[in-house]
Amino acid sequence: MKKGLVVKSTGSWYTVKDDEGNRYECKIKGNLRIKGLKTTNPVAVGDRVGFEYHEKDSKDQKKLVGMIHTIDERKNYIIRRSQNLSKQAHIIAANIDQAFLVATINYPVTSTTFIDRFLASAEAYRIPVIILFNKTDRYNQEQTDRLHQLIDTYQSIGYVCIKISALLKTGLDELQERMKDKISVFNGHSGVGKSTIINTIQPTLNLKTREISDYHETGKHTTTYSELFELDFSGYIIDTPGIKAFGMLEMESWEISHYFPEIFRLSEKCQYNNCSHTHEPGCAVKEAVSTGEIAESRFISYLGLLESDQKYRPAY
Repeated sequence: MKKGLVVKSTGSWYTVKDDEGNRYECKIKGNLRIKGLKTTNPVAVGDRVGFEYHEKDSKDQKKLVGMIHTIDERKNYIIRRSQNLSKQAHIIAANIDQAFLVATINYPVTSTTFIDRFLASAEAYRIPVIILFNKTDRYNQEQTDRLHQLIDTYQSIGYVCIKISALLKTGLDELQERMKDKISVFNGHSGVGKSTIINTIQPTLNLKTREISDYHETGKHTTTYSELFELDFSGYIIDTPGIKAFGMLEMESWEISHYFPEIFRLSEKCQYNNCSHTHEPGCAVKEAVSTGEIAESRFISYLGLLESDQKYRPAY
């Protein structure tokens, strides 16, 4: 049995690349499932898999066709709610070294609720996140002030933030340096400029882009499947569909504070060990919110997740 890396998923077919660079179009063995994980797709881009193959004649040329039999243990993965089955999840990508969250102050607006739920989910699945604030060339003074406010908030927590303009190519050198020798995934609302950023860094990819509707100020979905691309400067990038809903899956209420680093750090100073930071006296977290040590927007995002009676909430 050969081993390879899943570099493309189109639903029923998976493209697998072996260590020699050969590519195989593979199906999944019928009974292949990952124990304890209810997902619509047992195999995802970024998975290391075991497969068997044979050569198939197709229009006067040989085609390598395979069957995936095994999946190596994942170090992490990222998920979103299935569009068809709300009680199940869809794995967007696996074995990721880092996630870049592309956010925009405007054109379209990226809410702090969306950012915070993405960050909490990534913390839960042990995926480091770098926040890219794009379209800095388009902001007026009020929007620029808002940008700096958000950067101050997230940098104080410990997140790396990079100001970029894909149009003017500012900040892209630092971004490229951080991507070297790593598998990276880009996420964010449709229309924030993910494809434009990727095309600027790696022009040969020529990913599809669409202008944002000026009337609705919402993005058009352009990508319908996930794919892993090799970068000229070393490393890989996973291009993923625009995410409309991204949040917690199968997570208990008491766990949520663990994925807000600044809340988790202060929780040991609370009067009660099992403090929910909502109504208990002697709560160090609520005190920190009142003094500005913890951003109010972050606390509101935490409460929103805590009060949810769903296992998986939309990201806005």
